[in-house]
Amino acid sequence: MLEIAVITVSDRAFRGEYRDLSGPTIVDLISQSTLQANVSLTIVPDNEAQIRTAVLQNIGKDYIITTGGTGISPRDITPEVTETICEKSIPGIAEMLRLHSYKETPYAVFSRGYCGLRGQTIIVNFPGSVKAVTLCTGLLLPLMEHGIKMLHGGKHEK
Repeated sequence: MLEIAVITVSDRAFRGEYRDLSGPTIVDLISQSTLQANVSLTIVPDNEAQIRTAVLQNIGKDYIITTGGTGISPRDITPEVTETICEKSIPGIAEMLRLHSYKETPYAVFSRGYCGLRGQTIIVNFPGSVKAVTLCTGLLLPLMEHGIKMLHGGKHEK
């Protein structure tokens, strides 16, 4: 059973001005999939210290998926915070998410999501829209068990 933390990064959702839709969408898609997983959801503002704390509190889980804060607005800092926490980058995941997102909208070129590894935890940044997290979750789900298997020394499937 995988342990997955979903962290929504949004000032408005954190203040209660806006109902978080992206985080719950990720949780629902994982729950409806064939993946056996325990999933938690947290909301934090676009604040470096609070993003860092939320991510670090979940190190040890198999995956941490963040949603939001990956664009180019002045408060979008999720990738930078994630990169400082990670010990290794996993660029292929972020590249795949951007490539497939670009097929849906040319504005995906402004997404700066990062993916990396801290200890035995894979951290993936998703954009903040429901459409984007639906696509990205669908792309990541089939890879998740294999990624953890490889992280723990397993062999590649043929």
